Amino acid sequence: MQVIVRDNNVDQALRVLKKKMQREGVFREMKARRAFEKPSEKRAREKADAIRRARKLARKKMQREGLLPAPKKKVFTRGAGAGAGTGTGGPAR
Repeated sequence: MQVIVRDNNVDQALRVLKKKMQREGVFREMKARRAFEKPSEKRAREKADAIRRARKLARKKMQREGLLPAPKKKVFTRGAGAGAGTGTGGPAR
């Protein structure tokens, strides 16, 4: 895995590296290897993961076919911060 550091900005490069590692599942793998997992626990986890994947696939298929509404888009705003421009204009106490 390789990350390019631009303009000596190590913080940004570190964020990019962490995001890449998250996508690859490195952190999940490290957590799983931290302690021994019993075979019965492993089977239960893998079965739950398979069920979760199947449900997600079915949900996406139903959304494509128009049987379910599409998920709402998350709106991120950049600006003056929390509470900016939310005043009601009412009388002051």
